[in-house]
Amino acid sequence: MIKNVLEYLENTAQRSCAAAVIDENGMCSYADLLQSSKKIGSALAAKTECNQPVAVLMEKGIHTLSAFFGIVYAGCYYTLLNPDLPSARLMHVQNVLQAEYVITDDAHLQMAREIFPEESILLLDNLKQSEINQSALDFVRDTMIDTDPLYVNFTSGSTGVPKGVVIGHRSVIDFIEIFTEIFHITGEDVIGNQAPFDFDVSVKDIYSAIKTGASLVMIPKRLFSQPVDLLDFICDHNVTTMIWAVSALCLISTFHGLDYKTPHTVNKILFSGEVMPMKHLNAWMTHLPDAEFVNLYGPTEITCNCTYHRIDRSRNYDGGIPIGKAFPNERVFLLDEHDCIVREKGVSGEICVSGTAVGLGYFRASAQTMEKFPQNPVNGCYHERIYRTGDLACYDEQGNLRFLGRKDFQIKYMGHRIELEEIEKAIAEMEGVERACCVFDEEKSKLYGYYVGTSNGKELRRKLSESLPIFMVPSRLMQVERMPLSKNGKIDRKALLAEGNRKR
Repeated sequence: MIKNVLEYLENTAQRSCAAAVIDENGMCSYADLLQSSKKIGSALAAKTECNQPVAVLMEKGIHTLSAFFGIVYAGCYYTLLNPDLPSARLMHVQNVLQAEYVITDDAHLQMAREIFPEESILLLDNLKQSEINQSALDFVRDTMIDTDPLYVNFTSGSTGVPKGVVIGHRSVIDFIEIFTEIFHITGEDVIGNQAPFDFDVSVKDIYSAIKTGASLVMIPKRLFSQPVDLLDFICDHNVTTMIWAVSALCLISTFHGLDYKTPHTVNKILFSGEVMPMKHLNAWMTHLPDAEFVNLYGPTEITCNCTYHRIDRSRNYDGGIPIGKAFPNERVFLLDEHDCIVREKGVSGEICVSGTAVGLGYFRASAQTMEKFPQNPVNGCYHERIYRTGDLACYDEQGNLRFLGRKDFQIKYMGHRIELEEIEKAIAEMEGVERACCVFDEEKSKLYGYYVGTSNGKELRRKLSESLPIFMVPSRLMQVERMPLSKNGKIDRKALLAEGNRKR
């Protein structure tokens, strides 16, 4: 039985010496990746104890993967600090993570120095010069168990502090075993990686590849603003499998890129993150008549996905695409407002999940973990931890789950999960702002900010972009004289949105 994800890499490296991992700077075999990872792991194991967080501050690429696996060889778990994010955001993450070490490269050394003390910074090139200490690596492996953490991915937090979702080896192993089998991912596939490495969609790319021996091609991020060059890249590398965010697929179809060139080698497109607009899905299906299309659903907390729906080309999806049914070995069910099971078709309930795919909780956030990862309220016989997604759904006539929206103010926007309260806190802390509220217009898929104060909206938006990721900055910030209140004394968000629409 596999208990550590490194067994995937070791098994694949033994049977394949072909160029398997490709980025814009070069390529390497899984055997090469294994060697460099062991060197990094040996150096790191001499510095730290097992089960400690280690940060990685680099652009995604082959070297980033070797850092990830090197950290795991040392018995630790990794967190990617995406250098595209503002330093202030990364400092918030490190304040939660409190990693003793960060692995970086020369290109990001100065950025690392803004966040970490000098003695905590480890240069990747130096670590890769180390000798492999196999006895030390064996000792670490013998002490590890399959519920040890593998990575911590940070998402937006309702308290204004980023939340670190902790995922263990067993969760990834169980998911990837099923995922690769259901969607027939093999060593013959070429996976075109779109997602950043701090976004859990990339987990499917990375671990599907190292398990099966598929080629992993990391698509340069700059190409996602250049649809023609992006399609050239996909075609030149004979990509067969695209596990992409909806927004990335729509980038190509919006600009009619498929009319320029069709990537005929692609036979699987698995999308997630947002509702897929039918006109965009139809454009892809028209150009790739033999490809399989799958709608995936699931938050970071349950290891990638918990439900899926294969698109039926003969079916009319006028009512929207369902999120489908549960993956094997994952229990997905609905609870009403009284915590009773919902079984009737068309009745709304909160999506809840149990099984080994459920994450280990939030990092250094026991209160939030207890709230979102509680005991199953319908099970009074034994301990059964579940994850409450906060998403609402109902069953359709075919027994598939149909997504209905958020239970609270957490949203999905541009493929990212965002807590509106975090944006509101950032706005409210700005000089010249007395109160702030953020509203998501689902119909227009627009994020708007409203504030009471003397600040200029455009200047406020510029300052926000220095502390928040661009996908969390409202497309427009509007000044209001006062916040409208509902009958229960809370800010009336619908009234704010209606007032904003009148002004626009």
